[in-house]
Amino acid sequence: MKLEDKSALVTGAGSGIGRAIAQLFAAEGAAVLVAELNEETGTAAAREIEDAGGRARFLRADTGREEDVKAAIAAAVEAFGGLDILVNNAGITALEHTWDEVIALNFSGVYYGCLHGLEVMKRQGSGGIINLASVAGLVGASVPGIPGGFGYPYGASKHGVIGLTRQFALDGAPDVRVNCVCPSFVDTPMVAIVSQTEPLREWALANTPLGRLGRPEEIAKAALFLASDDSSFMTGAPLIVDGGWTAR
Repeated sequence: MKLEDKSALVTGAGSGIGRAIAQLFAAEGAAVLVAELNEETGTAAAREIEDAGGRARFLRADTGREEDVKAAIAAAVEAFGGLDILVNNAGITALEHTWDEVIALNFSGVYYGCLHGLEVMKRQGSGGIINLASVAGLVGASVPGIPGGFGYPYGASKHGVIGLTRQFALDGAPDVRVNCVCPSFVDTPMVAIVSQTEPLREWALANTPLGRLGRPEEIAKAALFLASDDSSFMTGAPLIVDGGWTAR
């Protein structure tokens, strides 16, 4: 129970990596606020946690909007008496969304979370923030049939998330730690276009030395490490979980 008596807010927790993080954090003892734009998946994620004996609440939130992020943080504090862990996970791809949409959610949403989450945690005197970045924030790529590799706005947003992580880590020290996770392709609904399109899947697997896509629970375990005291001397760090992608 690495997060016993802790409170956590996980954005985009209705599916994929966010849902896996919310479930694992709850299993490790945290009370979790599931912040999700999709009411159906968000409600289901919170119910799953409760059915398993954990504590969870759902709040509909568009984390590309500053007011929604502030409201989610306030709701977590009100529900649980404070906010120990904030996971800025919500994100979208560049394949089906515009530059403005991707930057609003993937980059500005993380900024709002760090800004207002840090404010609460500094008042408390402790806390931890975990941002979901990507290998697309570390390297470029030549993806078959996709201009801009991972997509220009996606790569730009994830590079920005790593920059925000480092700066907010300095702003939060020594009381609040801020780190990020950098996955490669993970088998979630968000990357279904890769996993279900043969040329893209072959390309992704060929460029992953471990020879497979990641699993959401593997990224959740990395987030748990950053949320727990196991990573007590880490801040401002990108934790790479990519099957060897960036080692090539």
